[in-house]
Amino acid sequence: MDVAEECRRVVPVIGQIRRRFPEVVVSVDTVKADVAERALGEGAAIVNDVSALRLDPRMGAVCARSRAGVVLMHSRGGVSDMATFAHAVYGDDVVGEVLGELMKQAEVAGASGVAREAMVLDPGIGFSKRSEHSLAVLAGLRRIVDAGLPVLVGVSRKRFIGELTGVREPAERVHGTTGANVMALVAGARIFRVHDVGAARQALDVAWAIFQREMQT
Repeated sequence: MDVAEECRRVVPVIGQIRRRFPEVVVSVDTVKADVAERALGEGAAIVNDVSALRLDPRMGAVCARSRAGVVLMHSRGGVSDMATFAHAVYGDDVVGEVLGELMKQAEVAGASGVAREAMVLDPGIGFSKRSEHSLAVLAGLRRIVDAGLPVLVGVSRKRFIGELTGVREPAERVHGTTGANVMALVAGARIFRVHDVGAARQALDVAWAIFQREMQT
């Protein structure tokens, strides 16, 4: 999709949301600096770049200029193949590779002027990863959290949940998603991208209450 078409689809929606719900924080999902610039000008506050600034060298500067929050998601390859297994080749330390690639892009963001407190890391569950890689990343999520930046996870309805549970329809993977979200919360993730908002919020609220009580004892 070219810049003009992406802007046509996205920018007016952001404007309408901001006018109707001015208190809502809006995030735009794009790898194109021109789209991000237009979206930020219309009121978006966060840019979610699924390439972690790899695909457009101007993205960091655009985000820095607007003092936008930046989600750096781990992926490999381009938009057309990052959700496939084309680049899902890892050694024995999957978490180490993912973390290393993410921190390299965090350095790129910082060099572009993005403040460290504006950065969030997303390990990119399901992107350029087979199920075993996604599981390894979730199991080792604490290492990514220990890098010192907020961590976002997006496991909702993902393919690895279907493979683990045998649930073929993505919309029916609510329970598997809940399990993954709760484990990610315990490991230190604090931001969650979900489809089933009500179910996720209830599960995470209860898990968080239990977790806090445990920390007090």
